[in-house]
Amino acid sequence: MALDLPRGELSSEMEGYFAKCDEKIGYVPNVLASYAHDNAKLEAFAAMYNDLMLAPSGLSKLEREMIAVAVSSQNRCYYCLTAHGAAVRQLSGDPVLGELMVMNYRAAELSPRHRAMLDFAVKLTDTPWAIEEADRAALRSSGFGERDIWDIGAVAAFFNMSNRMASAVDMRPNPEYHGQAR
Repeated sequence: MALDLPRGELSSEMEGYFAKCDEKIGYVPNVLASYAHDNAKLEAFAAMYNDLMLAPSGLSKLEREMIAVAVSSQNRCYYCLTAHGAAVRQLSGDPVLGELMVMNYRAAELSPRHRAMLDFAVKLTDTPWAIEEADRAALRSSGFGERDIWDIGAVAAFFNMSNRMASAVDMRPNPEYHGQAR
């Protein structure tokens, strides 16, 4: 990243989290390494990410990753498009879908449910003040429940924040993401 922030002292929990990343995927994602200058911020970021992206939800992991990519595409976030585009490729088993999501989700053959979800996330990204009851009603008519709508909004909002931080500090994705699930 563009800022010269030395790694701070990490809690044993965060040291363990980094070790688990190394063990499971073979590297520590650069987004985590970038937060490692401040243990409290790293813990908060990791907790929110893990809750939104991995905890039980009416949204599948793939659906949450699709939101991350659609939002990141609108924001042109190189880090998140690379990292979460790889996750869409892996979770869907479809490298073409992953690439379409990165470029323009509207070009992908999506179910009406997924199209409604991504349309909402993108509208929340581009014109959040324009969200109204008709937008939530469209999600409900596509099969999403109240908690699902909350989760769509929360994932979209989190990635809007993450995209802005990645851009602010020129965060770059780990090279490993580029070749995953191709």
